[in-house]
Parts: sequence; structure tokens; C-alpha cells
Amino acid sequence: MIKPVTWLAETTMLSHGWQRFCILLVAGAVAGLSVPPFFVLPALFVAMPFWVWALDGAERKRNWFRRIFGPAFTIGFAFGWGYFLVAFHWLGAAFFVDGGWMLALMPFAIAALAALIALFWGLASALAHLFWSHGAARIVTLSSFLAVAEFARGHVLTGFPFDLLGYALTGTDELMQLASVIGVYGLTFLAPLLAMTPALIWPADDRPMSRRLFPFFLALAVIAGQLAYGWNRLSGTVATERQDVAMRLVQPMVYEHADFGNVDPVALIDRLLMLSDMRMDPTDQGLADITHLVWPESSVPFFLDTYPDALARIARMLPETATLLAGVPRQIFGLDGEKPQGAPYNSLVAINTDGEIIASYDKSHLVPFGEYLPFQDILSRVGIKQFVPGADGWSHGDARRRLMELPGTPAFLAVICYEVLFSGDLGDTANAQFILNVTNDAWFDGSIGPAQHAHHARLRAVEEGMSLLRAANTGLTFATDPLGRITAQLVPGQMAALDVRPHQRLAPTIFAQLRHYPFAIAIIAGILIGFVASRRARRKLPE
Repeated sequence: MIKPVTWLAETTMLSHGWQRFCILLVAGAVAGLSVPPFFVLPALFVAMPFWVWALDGAERKRNWFRRIFGPAFTIGFAFGWGYFLVAFHWLGAAFFVDGGWMLALMPFAIAALAALIALFWGLASALAHLFWSHGAARIVTLSSFLAVAEFARGHVLTGFPFDLLGYALTGTDELMQLASVIGVYGLTFLAPLLAMTPALIWPADDRPMSRRLFPFFLALAVIAGQLAYGWNRLSGTVATERQDVAMRLVQPMVYEHADFGNVDPVALIDRLLMLSDMRMDPTDQGLADITHLVWPESSVPFFLDTYPDALARIARMLPETATLLAGVPRQIFGLDGEKPQGAPYNSLVAINTDGEIIASYDKSHLVPFGEYLPFQDILSRVGIKQFVPGADGWSHGDARRRLMELPGTPAFLAVICYEVLFSGDLGDTANAQFILNVTNDAWFDGSIGPAQHAHHARLRAVEEGMSLLRAANTGLTFATDPLGRITAQLVPGQMAALDVRPHQRLAPTIFAQLRHYPFAIAIIAGILIGFVASRRARRKLPE
């Protein structure tokens, strides 16, 4: 075992050019197996050392520009490209919706997206190499800059925080609980730091094996401690259901969202009303004891204002005590009532028993290329368009309106689809009692995308200590308690409805109180450790 791994370590250190690029590309792809729903955590421990070994052998350029954007940058870029090709391959499923010549673009689009995001990791690798040393401090340095890069890709422009490295440490209910303390970004600092420890074992040097193995066994002990903390939190926390809220989450299997022109409003409303008032068993009272009926994102792919009969039928169906929360497009019109003001919104609207829209939240985090087209004037000329229908894209809503307070209802956070990915940025969590996430993952049916998205959503419940209720068009529709445990769910692809109650929220978690401050302190400390270690290493170099 020792000799083959020593050979791999030495080969990686001595490699260069295309050979090194391919080694790191494959290693990154292996690391990609750690993302949800695979959760092959050992893959991260196998892959991450190759990044460290490659930087150990990377050439140092004298020119500062070439030093930053030279070999060290290429190493991180190659590793990141492999990782994101595996982690984001499911995005290609969206190309099958339109089919035709768009399918020919799929591999190039996925490769281009993965390469674009890998630039963050390339820059992290280059900056870490500026503070490189030859002890354990170097893995702290690389982990710190890599965590900064992950935070940046989750926030720069509109942000794209899918598959942060920290999710690799959340494969079980027990492991997830540490997110209540340090959040997913804290886990994103911790995951690569632990996974890089095997790089300190090989290649062999004059240190005794016990000293070389110590960091690796310490990493295993940290994971064991994480499991113990999670078990203790799960066993020692009582989650109580609320009695003032009873929700029916509808999973309607609406595929007409892909082409608004093919929608039959009457047939679609028939289906939604049938599912909404259906009896699950002989004792089921339908909507009689329901306070909130929830239709997911894109369940009504047309403007309700243009079909007043739909609103009238909704009003007749709803009991006096119930409110419909529906994912719909919403258009604002000018004073003349004819000309729309700007692009439409992707919204969640609340409809009362009079058929009136009494509140709404407009999605504020839009998906690039999904709901708006960057550089639209240029790209639209070559036939590239956003996936979600809307000739002029979609408008950004106001995130301050995300907290919904309806008559007789505890305040809750309305989070539409992609927005649930943004750790620490869900809105007014201090005054919310639970989280309602409506989504449409039908674009990615048959891929790992829906399961991945659902797992990301569960972690927000753990971070905030609040129940998450998730209504998904084709699945996964479920409810969690404030610890992220699924309490009820529907089978993906099943046309059905799910009756659930949110739980009482817990006392504010440590993460809810401190947010990203512990993460920032850890990053600053890690970079300082790298700076000091690199200065000491340089003093020891012969003149």
C-alpha cells in the first residue's frame, strides 16, 4: 500500500504540462462523487491529496502575474473543472426539454459552465501557492483560500452555490447537525482540510510513521465528533408540531411550463382543483381542516388575471378558513391596463376565498441562463435563450418581501426554487416561524438534480432551526422538522397531495445568531497561519 501511494505522490509532484492537467482533472472528477446524493466521502480523501502534491511540485515564477496565473492556477482550475463536470452534469437534462439542435450544445454548455466556475478554484490555488510551505500549514492555507473561493462563487453576481464542498459532510441526519453551528460555509472550510490530511502521510520522509499518520487520524476523530454531536442533538431535541397551521402540498406533475403556448387553462385548473380537494382515505375531509393549500412553482404557467374564471373556481373550492399559495407568473400593468411594465415576475401569490390576491412574493434570486440571459443582446442573436419561457426574461423581485404575514397565519419565509441554496440569506429569519419552498425541478427529471436540490434545502432547516415545507411540481415534495429530518414525503413522479403541519421553531441556532462570523475568523486565521509558515520556510532556504 505504501509504495504504490508513494509512487502516485511523487509522480504527481514531478508531473507538468498536459500530464499534470490530466491527473488533476481525473482527481477532481473523483472528488465530485462526494456531492449529494452520492455522498462518497472517501472519494474526497482520495482526491484532495493530489492537489496538495501537485502544488508541492509546482514551479514558482518570478513574474507576479505569471506566478498567480501560472502552474498553480492551472492545477486548481483542472481539479475544479473535473469536480464541476461531475457535480453539474445533471444540468444537461434541461436541454432535452427543447430537444432539437439544442442537444448538440449540451456537452459544450456543461463543459463551459464547469470551466467558468473552476476559475474560482484556480485563483484559490494560485493564492494558496503564494503562501506555500512544506508542513501541515500548507493544507490549512489551501483549505482557507478554497473556502473563500466557494463563498465568492455563492455571492458574485447572482451567485451559484450548488454543491459547495461542505455538503460532502452532510450525508446523514447526524452529520448535518453541525451546520446549525457553523453553516455550510463552515463545513466547506472543514471538508477539504480533513480530506487533505492523507497528503501529509506520503511521500515518505524522515519523520516516524506515527507523526505522519497523526493528522489523518485526527481528521477521522473530527468526523466521529461531528457524528456524536449530531446524535446528541437529534436525541436531545423535542420537535413539536404547530396546531394553528395545516398545509396541503400539491405535486401536480405540470409539464406545460416548458411552453406557455401549449397550456390548456381549463384542463390544468381541473387537475389542480381535483388534486387539491381529493380524499386520501375515508376519514379524509379534503380541504375542510386545511389552512393553506400550496401549489408549487410553475403549477399555473399562465397569468391568472387573464383567466378570471380560474380565480372564481379557486374561490368556490376554498373553505372560509383556507388560503391558496400558488406559484404563478405575475405581470404588472401600466395605468392604461394594457401595456405591461417590464418583464414578468416568478411569484408566489396568496389567494383568499374571494378569489383575491392578498399578498405576493416575487423571486429575487434568478437563475442565470434559466430565468434571465446574461449579455442578452449578444447571445440572443445567435439563438441562445433562457430555459424558462418569457420573451424578455424575468424581473428580479424584492427580497425584503420574502417574509409573508397573512391574516391569522404565523409569519413564514417564502423561498422560490433556487433561492433555498443561499445559506444565511433567506430573509427575515428572526420573525419567521417556518420556511415554505416552492419549486419546479421538472426541467431535470431523470437526473440527480432534484435530489441534490432537495438536500440543499434540508440544510437550510438545520441552519435556521425551522421547519421546511417543500412543494415540488414533480418531486421531491416533503416536510422536515427543525432538525432537517424528513417527517412526510411524496414519491417523485407521483401526482398526489401531502398533508403536513410545520413544527414549532427552535431557539435560534448558533449559526442563526452569528451567521458567517466564525467562518470569517477561521479563514483569516488559516491565511495568517499560511503566511507565517511560508515566511519561516523561506528563512530556512540557503542563500
